[in-house]
Amino acid sequence: MTASKNIEAVHGIIPPKKGEEIILPQPYGSADSLLLSRWIRQMNLKKSGEGIKNLIICSNQELVDRIHIELNYFLTEKQVMLFPDWETLPYEPFSPHADLVSDRLLCLYQSSNVSNSTVIINAETALLRIVPPKFLASKTFFFSEKKILSINGLRNQMTLGGYEKVNSVISPGEYSIRGNIIDIFPMGHPLPVRLELFDDEIESIRVFDPDTQKSIHPVKNIRILPSREFENSKKNADFFRLNWRNAFEGDPTKCSLYKDAGSGLFGSGVEYYLPLLHENLASIFSYLSKSASIATVGNVVDSIERQFSSISSRFETLKYDRERPLLEPEKIALTPKEWFANLNNHTRYVFNMESSKSPTRRLGDISIEKKSSDKFLRLKKCIQDNEGKFLIVVIAENRGRLETLSANLEIHKIEFDIIESWKDMNTLLEQESLRKNYKSLYLMSGPIHKGFIAPWLKLMLVTENDLFDEFYQIRKKTSRRQETNVENLIKDMSELKLGSLVVHVDHGIGRYKGLTYLDLGEGENEFLQLEYANKAKLYVPVTLLHLVNRYSGSDPDTTPLSKLGSDAWDKTKKKAQKQIKDTAAELLNIYARRALKTGFSFKFNAKEYEEFCNDFPFTETPDQNSAIQAVIQDMIKNQPMDRLVCGDVGFGKTEVALRATFIALSSNKQVAVLTPTTLLAEQHYQTFQDRFSKYGIVIRELSRFKLGKDIKETISGIEEGKVDIVIGTHRLISNDHNFKNLGLIIIDEEHRFGVRQKEKFKDLKSEIDTLTLTATPIPRTLALSMEGIREFSVIATAPQKRLAIKTVVRHENKITVQEALTRELRRGGQAYVLHNDVKSIENKKELLKKLIPEARIAIAHGQMPEKQLEQVMRKFNQKQFNVLLCTTIIETGIDIPSANTIVIYRADKFGLAQLHQLRGRVGRSHHQAYAYLLTPEENSLTTNAVKRLEAIQSMEELGSGFFLALHDLEIRGAGQVLGDQQSGNISEIGFSLYSEMLESAILSIKNNEKSNGSYDISLRTPIEVNVFLPALLPETYCPDVNERLIIYKRLANTKKNQEIDIIEDELIDRFGSIPRETKSLLITHKFRQKANHTGIKKLDITKEGFIILFDNNPQIKIDKLLELINSRKEYRLLSQNKIRIQLPEDSLENQLQIFDKFLQAVS
Repeated sequence: MTASKNIEAVHGIIPPKKGEEIILPQPYGSADSLLLSRWIRQMNLKKSGEGIKNLIICSNQELVDRIHIELNYFLTEKQVMLFPDWETLPYEPFSPHADLVSDRLLCLYQSSNVSNSTVIINAETALLRIVPPKFLASKTFFFSEKKILSINGLRNQMTLGGYEKVNSVISPGEYSIRGNIIDIFPMGHPLPVRLELFDDEIESIRVFDPDTQKSIHPVKNIRILPSREFENSKKNADFFRLNWRNAFEGDPTKCSLYKDAGSGLFGSGVEYYLPLLHENLASIFSYLSKSASIATVGNVVDSIERQFSSISSRFETLKYDRERPLLEPEKIALTPKEWFANLNNHTRYVFNMESSKSPTRRLGDISIEKKSSDKFLRLKKCIQDNEGKFLIVVIAENRGRLETLSANLEIHKIEFDIIESWKDMNTLLEQESLRKNYKSLYLMSGPIHKGFIAPWLKLMLVTENDLFDEFYQIRKKTSRRQETNVENLIKDMSELKLGSLVVHVDHGIGRYKGLTYLDLGEGENEFLQLEYANKAKLYVPVTLLHLVNRYSGSDPDTTPLSKLGSDAWDKTKKKAQKQIKDTAAELLNIYARRALKTGFSFKFNAKEYEEFCNDFPFTETPDQNSAIQAVIQDMIKNQPMDRLVCGDVGFGKTEVALRATFIALSSNKQVAVLTPTTLLAEQHYQTFQDRFSKYGIVIRELSRFKLGKDIKETISGIEEGKVDIVIGTHRLISNDHNFKNLGLIIIDEEHRFGVRQKEKFKDLKSEIDTLTLTATPIPRTLALSMEGIREFSVIATAPQKRLAIKTVVRHENKITVQEALTRELRRGGQAYVLHNDVKSIENKKELLKKLIPEARIAIAHGQMPEKQLEQVMRKFNQKQFNVLLCTTIIETGIDIPSANTIVIYRADKFGLAQLHQLRGRVGRSHHQAYAYLLTPEENSLTTNAVKRLEAIQSMEELGSGFFLALHDLEIRGAGQVLGDQQSGNISEIGFSLYSEMLESAILSIKNNEKSNGSYDISLRTPIEVNVFLPALLPETYCPDVNERLIIYKRLANTKKNQEIDIIEDELIDRFGSIPRETKSLLITHKFRQKANHTGIKKLDITKEGFIILFDNNPQIKIDKLLELINSRKEYRLLSQNKIRIQLPEDSLENQLQIFDKFLQAVS
């Protein structure tokens, strides 16, 4: 059968013998991947020993990435492993990311232990020396249930394997031991595991989520690979120091790497000193089986020579640094002569010859004709001329694009059939009997880059890139996990550092000085230590942490600390209270007006909605799901929705908007999507087209990229109700058109619009539902949302495998820019260079060309003609350029996962939200992303600019957009929540306390309580509970101070007993059996919750019973309390508002039940 021909038969050549080389023509398009998939199948039929059977070496990383994805598609099972690069420059003082080391070690381990293994590698990566096979074999170990395990033995194994001991395991290469609970994140494993011991036997092994720290499912055994590419032991550190002294002249104690090794530490960038850490190193060739075959794609010879030359050049430039001496290039890499000698030991298939004899052919021009009445004329002619000779297959990138393509072909009356997978395609290709029943055209989806003709298969493969030159290939991301509590984000203590400002309800603003232990007579307890004016100290029991919050409201450096013992704080609170009462009344008035406003109640068809959701190819994160559910509930009410969704860049806000759009369309309403830039409008247009392709929805774009004729048609369609969704920029809010049946407004990147623009849109129809999306809300918006004037959802859980962006603030210099861009281009990526001055942008391009001659640089700015700008962005997206020199036009631009470095000139001139948005252009894939913020000399920076740069650098974590908004609140202040004048009250008492007082005032007015000038916020705060026993998380149980602080604050924020039970389950899962002190802590909070809203001010719990102090306005039935006092001897009135309940000596658990019965009796 012709389809089953091997690679030699396809080319009409004799199979090579061992050690021989065959040079083959470079295939067209993605045919190289198809031929390689046939070659792998052919090679896997032969027997071989241990080691890599098939090695594919590509001339650059772009080729590696493309062929790796395409091979695993053509082979139907993921058989090809990628050996990744370190993604650092030679001799750079950075260590590779743990995920990369994990993938490298897993690839080497599996290729050594799995039969028929195929590995693909970049030639530049293949040149470097790597760890020998015996290192992996001796440092890999296994755990299984019922196995006997010594804790000390495990600790030694972990240390030898280079695993880092931490308190909470979240990254590969980390472990923690808490009593009989052991957490490990093994290298090469997607998730960490939790071992639970019974004495010294492994009782269970469970996989757990590193974000929530909760167990997911049990497993029987687990493999532990080393965490670094060398042994992490004192013996090896001494070996390293000995080799260092032999290798380098001069005083070794001046070198930080040498000194660190003396303490048993291996510093950053030590990977380029591997020869000093191993007796002998190996290369990728050391892992090949004896009968292995090698395929090379592209000009590998040139890549090898160029890479060795680059290493030598960097060595010559950097070797004079006495504090970091370098090993010669031939010690860290094979020389080209050595490399080719190793290569020549194996059978080689070389795809690099430009030849007309290629068995594959280039496609003719079958792209659509935009201006023609029949856009698919060329495709129709191709089908007609084919006359059944070839199987014509058009392949779309994903199912959404497939639906769009199907709809387009149906409109143009082109017949087709859909094939589900490449496995089905192989069946069609390999069975001659099916050929006579071929349809004229087939459609399928898959990640194929470029089309080709394969005559030996009678196959013509066409991709969307071949059909539509404006097609944007957008790779999506996966996501996960547990819902984020918005209130806890604001009150979160994880952001608290030593010296941070906090606000205590009763004592005012102080500085956090850590947690400390004190024994006040009833055993040692843990306290929060706060420092006030004149160095006065205040110790707050951890059970009363609900009285303390982070301070945000004005500049932390200039905010004065409160004075303990004075009445100044009470006066400040009372002053704030007066203004808060007015604000509360106004808020309630707004709520009432909103409640009276009648909106549209959207229909909700669960079956149709579920079908639409199934087209979303990923699992929603819990936060995303929570936001979606909130939006649905808002829309089915008969009141207008006004919801803000705050989620970091790339965290899935668009999917929330898509679901809302579907519900609006289901009720025959129009949807308007307002974006700040034409580029973002273009991106949304593509996304909405993909998701609604099979529903016959009319979607139009209204922006300056569109011709006047198109704009007129769109406006006419809006007014006649023929257009269902319109996506556009400010043009959408002009006065020259009216919607026929507008039901939903979606405002994306809300912080980019002025208040007038947003209000103007809402004035069009006051009863319209509005959904606002943003990554960094402006302080006023944040304040409005947190006060409930607007509904609020936060998406704070990051997509899986997403790494935080490394943010570097540097003074402007050529070397920094050169290193940043070279690192990105070497790994096959793309970079943005932001230069926000159109006049000098051409000069900057010339400078970059001199710095990085290999870069393909394009310019993009807002003053370019629309078509030219659109073309540049399209070409950058298709990787025709790898560096985009641009202005802030990319701030809300196209999502390009391969762009993972951004260099921002004059970063000091940008606002905090803008810097966060710009940084968010990168880091949208699993690669480590870098943001370089370049500034002039420090003495020319303003104080606020320095603060902004410090804030953006400290907030590298995923999902930090929300916290950056809170920082912005501190730097700029929130102003008055309602009205346009600035209010000093927020800065005087802090935003979180202001919010609590406002909430209390609203409750007070709602309950018709008279709040006079002496109104005290402490009446509305939870009570003080004393159990006179140690109630804490012991350091031996939870060793990490920050972790304890977070758990204490979480407990203080709980409102229901069930929330405490959830935390209790989590503690048992993470730390093991709960000690008595922690049990007391949990019960203390249960007492607090039960006593809340009863008017109890203080509750003392002793072995003899309870002493209860009520406030002046208790929320209980006084007559029932007096009845208990008069009828039962254990009840005794001590003073006007204090009673004692005498009990027989009992446990706290039983006392809680008795207290509960008492409250039921008097409520």
